[in-house]
Amino acid sequence: MAVVLILSVAAMAQQPVITFEKTSHDFGKINEADGKVTTVFAFKNEGMAPLVLSNVRASCGCTTPKWTREPIEPGQTGEITVTYNPSGRPGHFQKTITVTSNATESTKKLSIKGEVIPKSATPVDQYPVKMGNLSLKQRALDFGSVTKGSGEGKVLTIEYANKTQENVTVDLYLGQGADMLNYNLTMKTLKPNETGQFQVSIDRKATADLYGPFSVKVWIVVDGKKDVLKDENFVIVISGDMKEDFSRLSAEQRKLAPISQVGKTIEFGTMSAGKKYKKTITLRNIGTNTLIVRRVYCKFDKLVTVSVPKTIKSGKKGDIKFELNTLGLNPGTYKREMQIITNDPATPVQKLTVIFTIQ
Repeated sequence: MAVVLILSVAAMAQQPVITFEKTSHDFGKINEADGKVTTVFAFKNEGMAPLVLSNVRASCGCTTPKWTREPIEPGQTGEITVTYNPSGRPGHFQKTITVTSNATESTKKLSIKGEVIPKSATPVDQYPVKMGNLSLKQRALDFGSVTKGSGEGKVLTIEYANKTQENVTVDLYLGQGADMLNYNLTMKTLKPNETGQFQVSIDRKATADLYGPFSVKVWIVVDGKKDVLKDENFVIVISGDMKEDFSRLSAEQRKLAPISQVGKTIEFGTMSAGKKYKKTITLRNIGTNTLIVRRVYCKFDKLVTVSVPKTIKSGKKGDIKFELNTLGLNPGTYKREMQIITNDPATPVQKLTVIFTIQ
């Protein structure tokens, strides 16, 4: 045992070690009119082997990282330059940058924050999003948390305008799953300087079986040009999170309610890229009434569910089977969140962390 421990410590001593001068940066108050802002996260390899950063990923497209690509020898330094684009994003912001490397600590988190002071609005600035000859105020709508049975009547809108000197026609093309919503264009033909509204509401009947997060795409077809269906610049993204309403349950109903029980992590271990791996976890019902599994959700498209039990009776258990496809993944350690959504009123959403390493 002592020999194994010594060999393990010796092996770790030969690995690269990444240390940062800082792991967070506060831009403070910045003016939207001044454009992009940048900060540099300097780091050093304090280990005994070359350090390689396999990936640096920002939490949103408004944040762009650039980093030292070549191996950093022991004792040498590198940089990660992070740029934030405040255009169209007034108010406070906080973003995360995930650094993946071959260091002893394979994943490091960096963060930036600040407050964007909006620029003075002009008639043109009020419609900053260009889609062909059409100008829009924004390109995304978020319903936020929607309680089933009460939030479906909410209507979200995006204003659009014709800032050209010719008539402009507007139409819609619905992406996959977009028919769960209701849409209305108040103006389908706009004369110069005319405005209209793109209105969206949730269809109660179409979302009867929907639980948890949703995100759909709608293409704006301008002047009848269907080639925009290949262009993401003409897309409006509509999102939200559908919650079950447990507010009407009596004390007795809550006492007899199902109770979901499951581990908090799913560990696939170390694996090779370009292969498929399967995993099974157990979901238990330690409550009285039958547990209904509404949905198993994971935003990470490399991880899919193979089979999910629809119901689990009191005192019983069910297996949820997953498949992980590592094709196209870079070396490093990954952590992704998965949600198991049930009719357990105390914990309707069980959040699990999926962990795996690509060698």
